[in-house]
Amino acid sequence: MPRIAPLDFQTNPVNFIRLQPDQETEPEICNGYEEWLDQIWPECAQNDLLPFYMVIDGTHGAAFSECLEILRSRCQLESRVLIEIDSAHYLKSSADLLQQFHPYLTDNRAFGVVASDVSVKDYFRPHAQSVWLSDLDDQLRLYHAAEHAEAQSPNVEQLAPIVVTYGPGSGFLSTASGLANVSLFCDLSREAQQKLHQQGMGSLGLGPCLDTVETYKHALFLEWPVWEEYRKRHLYDFDYYVDTNNPERPVLVTVPMLRRLLASAAQQPFRVKPFFAPGIWGGQYLKELCDLPKDWSNCAWGFEPIAPENTLLIGFRDFIVELPFPLLLSAHPEAIMGERNVQLFGDYFPIRFDYLDTIDGDHLSLQVHPQQAYIEQTFNETMTQQESYYIMEQKEGANPFVGLGFTEGTTGEELLQAVESAHTLGQPLKITEYVNIWDANKGDLFLIPPGAVHFSGKNNLVLEISSTTWWFTFKIYDHLRLDRDGRPRPINVDHARANMQEQFDTDYVQKHLIAVPKESRVQGDSREELLGEREDLLFQIKRLKLDGEWIDDTAGEFVMFNLVEGDRVRLIPLDDEAAAVEWGYAEAYIVPASVGGFRLESLGERSCTLIRAQVSPDWNMPLLPHHWKSGEPL
Repeated sequence: MPRIAPLDFQTNPVNFIRLQPDQETEPEICNGYEEWLDQIWPECAQNDLLPFYMVIDGTHGAAFSECLEILRSRCQLESRVLIEIDSAHYLKSSADLLQQFHPYLTDNRAFGVVASDVSVKDYFRPHAQSVWLSDLDDQLRLYHAAEHAEAQSPNVEQLAPIVVTYGPGSGFLSTASGLANVSLFCDLSREAQQKLHQQGMGSLGLGPCLDTVETYKHALFLEWPVWEEYRKRHLYDFDYYVDTNNPERPVLVTVPMLRRLLASAAQQPFRVKPFFAPGIWGGQYLKELCDLPKDWSNCAWGFEPIAPENTLLIGFRDFIVELPFPLLLSAHPEAIMGERNVQLFGDYFPIRFDYLDTIDGDHLSLQVHPQQAYIEQTFNETMTQQESYYIMEQKEGANPFVGLGFTEGTTGEELLQAVESAHTLGQPLKITEYVNIWDANKGDLFLIPPGAVHFSGKNNLVLEISSTTWWFTFKIYDHLRLDRDGRPRPINVDHARANMQEQFDTDYVQKHLIAVPKESRVQGDSREELLGEREDLLFQIKRLKLDGEWIDDTAGEFVMFNLVEGDRVRLIPLDDEAAAVEWGYAEAYIVPASVGGFRLESLGERSCTLIRAQVSPDWNMPLLPHHWKSGEPL
């Protein structure tokens, strides 16, 4: 095995926030619903004649039941009647939703069409808001009838009921009525949702999960585009934001305090919480390095960052709040991204780092990614999947490789015919006859534009530096193996046929896709190299060999760093040295555009090597998200 870093990899990095004294007011953050109820209960009892209305909205899978249980106990203790209304009662049936949304969900197991023109309202039955209001009136009439039946006339000692509407879309149901004395938005990360998928929770309104691949498709193409947009547009209408990623200890933050925390986070370097997943070809290196669960057979992927999937752990005083990365981006896009990048990508963070670990694992599938026009026309996705492989580690004594491009004279149709024959006969494809196999050495960079057939061989730890889009991998050949669920992994012949580019052959790859470092800057004993840049890739990749210190500047655009060699590095913003951060081997930091000048220092006995990524200065094609609207940040 390659060297494992002496310092522990931080799987739960906390970004501590400092606020100005005039921004700190009490109490605006609390741990647990009990503490929160203690704060608001006097308000609940303030008017004894009128009902007290609560709205508990939130993300599908959030722990609504835990909040309700605490509320029920408090009402029972205080002899207060609680009327509960579940938003799920107003959703259309699963059968109706599946039929209505079939154009987006399709019959394909893995791929759908992004539901950019669907709104939360489309999930609910016709006139749901009016029906909710009618049901509320009925509930209150029943309550008053029961009171009269018991001959208990209203008096100052008899408090009116608490009415709580809960579940995803509760705010939508109640907004027209204006009946909300206090409102909460309970949030949950995509990572936590996917764990619930594995336990049987399906996508919102569509029934239970019978296939995690299909359920992920439902979420990626329908639920998340619709409901995350709803969160983005309406979050600041609520009184409290609730982090429910730990259902036993939710963290409640007033929305004004949330906004102050986000504003502060946008002014300092930060690290997202990495997200890991096992896979059929996964290796052992990340599992050991990152101290992942012992019962995992391997770890295939590590994402840090991949903006829609990752969260941020924000620390303030004794509190830690887990927030989806997109909340920070939508709140302060220009501070994070920079003005030019916002014009190009809106509030969508365009670059990802992720690991592909095949050390003591297996080959990836032979695959290809779509052309920009194809992903727009076929999937209604706004950004295609542009990639690169940086060879970060390898198994000692092995002969790792990367497959990239067609062998000279091979056509895409010849490859597909050979794959079909291999499947029919059950005999492995002689892949070297169709795809170039390149020796891969630590520190090599392979550029992978859309349309280039490619795969990583076993015994590599690949750092992918790519555009953020990640799901659109068209598998051409997967070595005749089954997935972890015992089912064949989806092979996407038709999509592959439409996107493979035969121009990316042996000669082209050798001349244009295997990076040749070019020294770009020198400071003392430190050197920066330009590694990768192409007109069809939105990212630029540099490598900094840091020996001592390095002075740099964001120049008005975000910068990303990953420590690919060495023990530890420190980054100090020149205008705010108290915001300095340190990180270790294989960890990554984002430096917002707002930081400006900064200094990097290598720590430990060895020099450090960092990968530096940013949007290519020559990229000028806007790839704006569907719902992006220019103007003031949310």
